[in-house]
Amino acid sequence: IILFDISVLLMTSKFLKSEFSEENIEFWLACEDYKKTQADHLFDKAEKIYKEFIQSDVNIDFKTRKSIAKMTQDPTSSSFDEAQRLVYILMERDSYPRFLKSKFYHNLLNNGRCTNFT
Repeated sequence: IILFDISVLLMTSKFLKSEFSEENIEFWLACEDYKKTQADHLFDKAEKIYKEFIQSDVNIDFKTRKSIAKMTQDPTSSSFDEAQRLVYILMERDSYPRFLKSKFYHNLLNNGRCTNFT
């Protein structure tokens, strides 16, 4: 997935919102932000991510969810790495191929705002 290209990222987010499945990319972005968090703010951010995504509907397995629940008690900058990796793989295999077939992607290509990422 080309998530470093801002045009593609924004259009992918818009596409996922249209499908009511934006929680995965929002979680991935929250994890990217979390990694940049200073140590004295990790606990608060970890708790927020846990409540907003892990307890609700981000697509991860029970084992990972349980592991994160433990890690949020004493969080590190890598506490969400495994869950983020799993969500990335899911987006890469499911959401992104659907995006590449969508009108959102084709509009992006037609407007010349990105190159073909297939």
